[in-house]
Amino acid sequence: MAATRAYLDYNASAPLIAEARAAVVAALYAANPSSVHTEGRASRRLVEDARRDVARLVNARPEHVVFTSGATEAASTLLGPDWQMGRGSIRMSHLYVSAADHPCILNGGRFAPAQVTRIGVDRTGIADLEALSAALAPHDKAAGLPLVAIHAANNETGVVQPIERIGEIVKAAGGVLVVDAVQAVGRIPIDMSALYADYLILSSHKIGGPKGVGAIVAASDLMMPRPLINGGGQEKGHRAGTENVAGIAGFGAAARVALTGLAEMEAIAGRRDEIEAIVTELAPDAEIFGNDAPRLANTTFFAIPGIKAETAQIAFDLAGVALSAGSACSSGKVGPSHVLKAMGHGESLGALRVSIGRATGAEDIEVFRAALAGIVARRAGKEEAA
Repeated sequence: MAATRAYLDYNASAPLIAEARAAVVAALYAANPSSVHTEGRASRRLVEDARRDVARLVNARPEHVVFTSGATEAASTLLGPDWQMGRGSIRMSHLYVSAADHPCILNGGRFAPAQVTRIGVDRTGIADLEALSAALAPHDKAAGLPLVAIHAANNETGVVQPIERIGEIVKAAGGVLVVDAVQAVGRIPIDMSALYADYLILSSHKIGGPKGVGAIVAASDLMMPRPLINGGGQEKGHRAGTENVAGIAGFGAAARVALTGLAEMEAIAGRRDEIEAIVTELAPDAEIFGNDAPRLANTTFFAIPGIKAETAQIAFDLAGVALSAGSACSSGKVGPSHVLKAMGHGESLGALRVSIGRATGAEDIEVFRAALAGIVARRAGKEEAA
């Protein structure tokens, strides 16, 4: 095992930042925020302060933020056919998702499989807008509204979707738009008022906050899905259960830092470019996916012919580099990337994802270089032996 390790897996989970850690520790012994005594009101202040910080990160109103246990719960809540509008009800009769979406979107939430349509992407990973328009055109709104859910930035490739244009298409069709902003927030500007998005999905641990907390952010309080978790009246009845005060406080602290960190993305993009230059230097036949489309500054997704992604991931780990072979959200399983399949690169192709952050430095990049050099050298040795 290498003495020096480089953590290059921020898209799986960003390291807990000091500000979030301090906020979590300070709130660990907080009282129940639903209690009316002094201690309970102090806990309530922690929750509401965090709600304001999370709302500010995406230019939304604090009262439109609903805290959840994470992005998957938020997606499962939003992706359902039964919704509330005032004291009445409204129905979403069909769900449209991108074929390259995260599994928590791709699986369709509470919709039956027959009620889910997957929209293709081009070879760079951008959603096929013509196909989306064509799919929405014949939708029978008498049966219910069309619900469209799509990621703002892909968790594997980092490719950024044209969300404003997608929003225009959805609104023209009379639909509702859910945007998975988990990977995008804190890395590109996200303005709720400019995206035509009705709902955003956020996750704390992707921006340096604690795990186990996320949020639904709504553009208004006009319409909300029926709760996934019923019980008490917490979160205005949208999500029952005593709030995770410590996790929410940490999420708020991470949101404050993320808002100021957007200015660092240019420098982070420079480090990503260094990593990609190393890949192409050591393995000229490597393919970097999505680099012809707008991408997050921190993400690169590449494959090297003759090197299996799962084998390379283990070799990198032994050499001191933490990275992923695709998404880390499949219970540790390493397999073909559905994102690459959707992009037309073949189901069997394996790829490696490097994702970095503000703490990634020159030493981390050198550890990556040394590890990759060893992996490529072993490939060359096997080819010579053959």
